[in-house]
Amino acid sequence: MLIFRHQDGSKLASPEQMQIWMKQTMDWIGSIAAQNKFSGGNGLPFDDAKVVHHKGIVTNGPFGEIKETIGGYIVVKADSVDEAVEFAKGSPVLQGDGNTVEVRKIAKGDGVH
Repeated sequence: MLIFRHQDGSKLASPEQMQIWMKQTMDWIGSIAAQNKFSGGNGLPFDDAKVVHHKGIVTNGPFGEIKETIGGYIVVKADSVDEAVEFAKGSPVLQGDGNTVEVRKIAKGDGVH
């Protein structure tokens, strides 16, 4: 799984720039899909989110003091973590200073990688 951590782009860029970034992202995902390595994914909108804390405290979210948060994810069919890292290196998300793509294995149903 490739997890995208970044700031809310709509607060940083014009609608035109957002469209450019979206096209770049769709082209990047398309290149992974063309290799039959794309499994799925979704964006996680920044609006209308909540965070539930210990003892049932609920705050507006998805973030508090930090500038970036999880903005979405995709699942790729990689033969190794290193192959998934190579996919991640091509992510347009990385154009933003401080943005990251976290690469994680997904546990099988039994909890084993």
